[in-house]
Amino acid sequence: MMLRRYFGSMAGRLFLFLLIGVSASASLALGVADVRRQSDLRRIELDRAVDRVQDFVSLANSQPRPVREQLVKAGVPGLIPPHRIQKITHVDGELSARMTRQIGVPITAQLIDPATCFRKPITQTVYFKMNCWRVSARLADGMPFNLTLLSPTRDDLRLPELEPVYVIIMVLGVSMLTYLAARMAAAPLADLSRAARDLAGNLDSLPLPQRGPYEVRDAIEAFNTMQARLRAHVAERTKILASITHDLQTPLTRHRLRLEKVTDVALRSRLIDDLRGMQILIREGLEFSRGTQTDEPFAPVSLESLLESLVEDAVDMGQRVTLARPCNFDVEARPRALQRCLANLVDNAIKHGSSAEIGTEALDGARLMIRVRDHGPGIPPEYLERVFEPFVRLDDLSSEKTDGAGLGLTIARMLAAKNDAELSLVNHPQGGLEARLVLSRGVHQHDNLTDWSGFLQGDHGAPVG
Repeated sequence: MMLRRYFGSMAGRLFLFLLIGVSASASLALGVADVRRQSDLRRIELDRAVDRVQDFVSLANSQPRPVREQLVKAGVPGLIPPHRIQKITHVDGELSARMTRQIGVPITAQLIDPATCFRKPITQTVYFKMNCWRVSARLADGMPFNLTLLSPTRDDLRLPELEPVYVIIMVLGVSMLTYLAARMAAAPLADLSRAARDLAGNLDSLPLPQRGPYEVRDAIEAFNTMQARLRAHVAERTKILASITHDLQTPLTRHRLRLEKVTDVALRSRLIDDLRGMQILIREGLEFSRGTQTDEPFAPVSLESLLESLVEDAVDMGQRVTLARPCNFDVEARPRALQRCLANLVDNAIKHGSSAEIGTEALDGARLMIRVRDHGPGIPPEYLERVFEPFVRLDDLSSEKTDGAGLGLTIARMLAAKNDAELSLVNHPQGGLEARLVLSRGVHQHDNLTDWSGFLQGDHGAPVG
């Protein structure tokens, strides 16, 4: 499965393509070089054979006739008299043409089966290291000669054969080079895809460095431009919404004062409720818009201090919130974003279940789950995911009405994403709804807790749900 996934990636396909291409090219080059080597060996072998016959002809022509007859009859080293058991296979036209052209007299060279070259049997190994020709020609005075030309050149002229260790070294070297080349080529694209996935959670991330081929650099430049424009658009939208919210506070306050003068108590109560709903909608809309922006860095956070701080704040406000058990874990998170996320979950549990119970559970060595459970009626399973959509309210499913614009869980999931966390809802088996926040960044257990509550609370105000 891992190999299939790797070779399904661009780096894997490029690695496979380069490996096959370079290996095939190297093999073809070795094959061509071997053919050229064999051709050169053949040329050297024929040149040496021609030189040997030429030396014999020159020597014989320079000797008196008796000595010449003796040379033709007895031969010289490398040119021996023929015998009857020799088996001629075919005429070597190339060697015959070379001898005729270089020596200047018509010469015929017939190739002999190496196994029949000698009168006495010899080892089979020698046969494969020997070439034999029957050379027939005439000397300057017309005396014919017919001798066997021996050419043991296949053994002393051949180059070392390609051993398996050389093949293994070549394959390993080619594999390593192609793997590094594929990884270098695909690395900028991997950075681009990772930045594209993280863009939804953090518009304020640093621009990607432009590296790699110019096509990839163009894509990275376009991505950085898109990120900058999105950041500017969201900032402008948030600024406009904040300005509208600020400007609406004054007329809304005047309306509230005027509504207090309405004599009809029932009408005054309904109008004040509508006005309060408008204020909540404006406030949560601004919070939702701001949720997409953060310049807060990741930092180690003590969950024990954070959760105790949330519980204490809720209890001070007269709410029923409890911490199930101590949590001796640290995580890496954006502290304020994590606090706001958990505060929204607690606020949602109190609104719809009148109480909240917070607990933690270590899933494995790298993940930690925070549970926020209420004791309300829960919600139908088909709505467990829908309630994270903007302006979807739980009280639309029941007769009970609560404050809020339906953005609390939407903001909570958005803040969870900023902490590289996953937020989901489940109906508890014993009743009520349970929010599960799974943290996976920098989770580790400790004994000495660092108090982050003061840093988290600071002057940032109460969380908004």
